[in-house]
Amino acid sequence: MLPVPIFHESSGAVRFWVLSDAGAVVGASIPKEVLHYRYRGQIGGGDALECYAANRDDIDAAVRRRIARGSIEPVMLRETDVAPRPPT
Repeated sequence: MLPVPIFHESSGAVRFWVLSDAGAVVGASIPKEVLHYRYRGQIGGGDALECYAANRDDIDAAVRRRIARGSIEPVMLRETDVAPRPPT
């Protein structure tokens, strides 16, 4: 079981954990600004945990992609990590 995601006021980010493809639990974070601009969360982060939960599959997949490219814990997501993908 993964730890419960939290909103960390000091950093302004949701901190959460993802099960990697290799089965390891990896810590990650996503700033409230990224949640706002990508997922239309509140600018102040008041709904950051709810916004993360509603988009968890997409956000967790971004963490797994970063891990696959060599990122180590903690993975700090940026806006480009969760940008919409062009149709293929």
